[in-house]
Amino acid sequence: MPQSASTPVGAAPDVPRPTKPRKVPRVLVLGGGTVGLYTARRLRKRLGKREAAIVVVDPRPYMTYAPFLPEAAAGSIDPRNVVAPHRRALKGVDVLQGKVSQIHHAERTVEITPEEGEPYWVTYDHLVVGLGSVARTLPIPGLAEQAIGFKNVEEAIAVRNHVLNRIEAAASTWDPELRRRMLTFVFVGGGFAGIEALAELEDIARYTVAHYKQIEQDELRFVLVEGSPRILPEVSEELGGYTLEQLRKRRIEIHLSTFLSSCVDGHIVLSNKLEFDADTVVWTAGVKANPVLQQSDLPLDQMGRVTCNAALQVVDADGTVVPDAYAAGDCAAVPDLYEPGKFCPPNAQHALRQGNHLGDNLARVLRSAEVTDYKHKNVGAVASLGMYKGVAQMFGKIKVRGFPAWVLHRTYHVFAMPTVNRKLRIMAGWTGSLLLRREVVPLGALHDPRAEFRAASVPPKPRIVEPSEKDPEIAGGTAAAKAKSAS
Repeated sequence: MPQSASTPVGAAPDVPRPTKPRKVPRVLVLGGGTVGLYTARRLRKRLGKREAAIVVVDPRPYMTYAPFLPEAAAGSIDPRNVVAPHRRALKGVDVLQGKVSQIHHAERTVEITPEEGEPYWVTYDHLVVGLGSVARTLPIPGLAEQAIGFKNVEEAIAVRNHVLNRIEAAASTWDPELRRRMLTFVFVGGGFAGIEALAELEDIARYTVAHYKQIEQDELRFVLVEGSPRILPEVSEELGGYTLEQLRKRRIEIHLSTFLSSCVDGHIVLSNKLEFDADTVVWTAGVKANPVLQQSDLPLDQMGRVTCNAALQVVDADGTVVPDAYAAGDCAAVPDLYEPGKFCPPNAQHALRQGNHLGDNLARVLRSAEVTDYKHKNVGAVASLGMYKGVAQMFGKIKVRGFPAWVLHRTYHVFAMPTVNRKLRIMAGWTGSLLLRREVVPLGALHDPRAEFRAASVPPKPRIVEPSEKDPEIAGGTAAAKAKSAS
């Protein structure tokens, strides 16, 4: 917490820590995503407030459940219901809203930069690193200026509004080249995030166009660009091939073993020499560990992830445990005990279970018990491909397609969503969508709500008065000359 006279938690890293230990050890959890939220919740469930003080730090006041972002973009779920507010989900836990700027574990200090105000330092006794990941981008010309990610709920809302807005604008545009550009949507990345986002948005786009007499279904153009020779590497080649076949039946262009070379000013250039214009580029080509870890003294691997052992303890290159430091989730290299030599994949399934396991291990440490190793056999993978469509692979052997897979996807993820409140709201939203149909109204002004007010606040330009209007004689002469000319 912020520095006080009794507890110097705001000390700079070069200031020695107080010699007098705290009565209650402080556990500082960096990141309020899936790992941070579940770790803090489980630890609070295991230990009372007199046994541990828990502090969660995150720039956002909520946790985003990423697997539901495609459905939020498609309008099947209210975007507010794919997030779990920290104040409600973390009972008995202190929450600091701000970005982690630096980590000095040797001094047990972390610098936090709030949205407003000066950065400050927080001290701790035990550290949990659950900072997650950010979009992995490449130095592609035009990418930063033209593309949008699909990593958080704000981006999902923006993509939805943008797609619907382009359809709305195209309905009142008769220039064929401009319409073609407006109705072309490019998705880069063929993993789970990219395929689900593409499939859900293509589904809602075609549903929307059915309400427009001015636009034909054939005018919609969806393009997938994937650098590897297959999509959905998380499932079997059979299911990946089935998904590919289903997307092509929906007239989605798929370019495998192809890279985005440039998208300057919306002009798309692919590595296979194909060129065209598009107003929409959605980037879902992988993630990387939060770059703030580079501003720390924690051991990292070549991919920038915190190195861990199977007990989720931070270890150095020699495997020696770094005292009082733990990590899990997308930003941690956690050994997969069921796949020797590999690491746990960065998905919600592992992040949720690692968070709970880490909470249990911390409770054991604070009660002087032995930690246990994290091991979880992958129960499968599920993906939505739009309304009533999906693919699933359960326990590595059972393959499900179509409507049953779509039901499995919704069932699995709604039960994984934290808090009963959010589960009920999501199911109520699904029921409403089935009975009343999905909304297809673009609310693009949400992204700049003050634009209209700014325009109204600009004073009108002074009218330029012609000399003839200032001098009546000139005005009269001009009028007479015009009359004479007419006669």
